[in-house]
Amino acid sequence: MEQRFKSLSLFEFREKFPDADSCLSYLAKLKWGNGFTCKKCGHGNSCRGMSPHSRQCTSCNYTESPTANTLFHKVKFDLLKAFYIVYFVSTNKKEITSTELSRKLSLRQKTCWAFKRKVMKAMKSSGNHPINGDAEVDEAVFGGQEEGVRGRKNKNKKLVAVGIEKKKKGISRLYAKVIPDAGSVSLGGFMKHHIGPSANVKTDLWTGYKPLEKDFENLVRVPSGKKGRNFPEMHRAIMNLKGWLRGVHHHV
Repeated sequence: MEQRFKSLSLFEFREKFPDADSCLSYLAKLKWGNGFTCKKCGHGNSCRGMSPHSRQCTSCNYTESPTANTLFHKVKFDLLKAFYIVYFVSTNKKEITSTELSRKLSLRQKTCWAFKRKVMKAMKSSGNHPINGDAEVDEAVFGGQEEGVRGRKNKNKKLVAVGIEKKKKGISRLYAKVIPDAGSVSLGGFMKHHIGPSANVKTDLWTGYKPLEKDFENLVRVPSGKKGRNFPEMHRAIMNLKGWLRGVHHHV
């Protein structure tokens, strides 16, 4: 979720989430966008529940809210403000303090501290869940300019491995890590941590990916195409990530 927020400017975020109801609607789509399964009996059909955007199982009548078993489960302050904490924590280049959050959102500092800690724990744990569906992996150079030097030879730049999870409507997750080089050992270390061995992985024809075919059974290597034509989502993700690091946010 925090990866989706990184692509939004503050203005875009405010437009997307004007009130708590829009937050509930967003969570409901994330939670049940691919169908409903009752947590109590496993039944696959539901109807609208009594509370906004909730779902009720048509078999056992168990009702589940969009916030249940999520980061926002049993949050005792305004849901919209909780969304803002996630946004500020995930988009600030420098760590935002609970005191700053308290001032921005008119909440108690202890409340901000506790929920910020919960958000950061969730962000850290998200890296422990590898992509098992459709994935793309690429490398990109990030950093400042060095006069007369281009690309990877630039000492002021860092080589970053980027992995994305693709869904029908775009990118659902993004992982990125600075790597020392684009060899198979460095790329393999990144991929083994963030990509499941049975995932459908697409890479370009860079030689560093060739030895990894033995570790990823569904790895496919294809030409990048002119201006990255065969990897449009990946290239947009990299551009947005670079923009975010510069403090300029674009919508993916």
